Amino acid sequence: MSMSVQLQNGTAVITGAASGIGLELAKQALELNMNLVLADIDSESLLRLKHDLHLTDAKSILQQTDVSDEKDIALLCEKAFQKFGSVELLCNNAGVSLNRLSWMHSHQDWEWLMNVNLFSVAHAIRYFVPRMLDQNSPAHIVNTASVAGLLSTPGMAAYNASKHSVVTLSETLYQELHTLKAPIGVSVLCPAWVPTQIHLAQRNRPDRFGSHQDPSDPLSMKYDDRMSSAVQSGKMTATQIAQEVFLAIQKQQFYIIPHRRINSLIEQRMQEILHLQNPKVSES
Repeated sequence: MSMSVQLQNGTAVITGAASGIGLELAKQALELNMNLVLADIDSESLLRLKHDLHLTDAKSILQQTDVSDEKDIALLCEKAFQKFGSVELLCNNAGVSLNRLSWMHSHQDWEWLMNVNLFSVAHAIRYFVPRMLDQNSPAHIVNTASVAGLLSTPGMAAYNASKHSVVTLSETLYQELHTLKAPIGVSVLCPAWVPTQIHLAQRNRPDRFGSHQDPSDPLSMKYDDRMSSAVQSGKMTATQIAQEVFLAIQKQQFYIIPHRRINSLIEQRMQEILHLQNPKVSES
């Protein structure tokens, strides 16, 4: 059964670590003198991060990682355990977004979002969890989903589907590890709008998923503009989100929903499901 993990002087693996919530998670881990294994697709930002945080080669690995590629996740795991021997904290944090009407998503749009947002988490679980179990010491996994994993906002079909999947994958993993009485805790992070660069995620879209296409129809463009505005107007900072994550880890808290004002919308959706009511249509 999971127990409170001692993060001090342990090792943290964080994907999407070069900016936003991932960067702030890295700063929180650094305050605990943790070894840092920081992964991001943006290698230049990783180098700046190493300089800005004064990271040493002895206490850190900065690994350019395309989390949509299973081989990159496997390599990240191998390097982390080879250098530091154990992983006390795994933060599957990397994520991308895209906004348009459901029928405007291309096959490559779906592949990109699902590979980055969902399959990166699934692959990390596949490679890291067996080795974390072999440690036979307390550890914790944090999977970054979103309130989009608890609600169904229009204009975000692929993003919503990927984040709903991360929530149920995390719930399933929690149950399995609990049944095994494994000393590994699990949390799923579901923030709302946070001032990060996620609305600019297309800048790092790998070529194999096709080039970025701006939405062409008026309603998709409206959804896209609304997303950009909402992200930038977020009232909670990435720093505050990261602080809540580390508090939740110590409390062994599974659901991390920092924006508590969203509770009424989550409750409304649950009531609609329980009472077989049609979903309330969001204002467009």
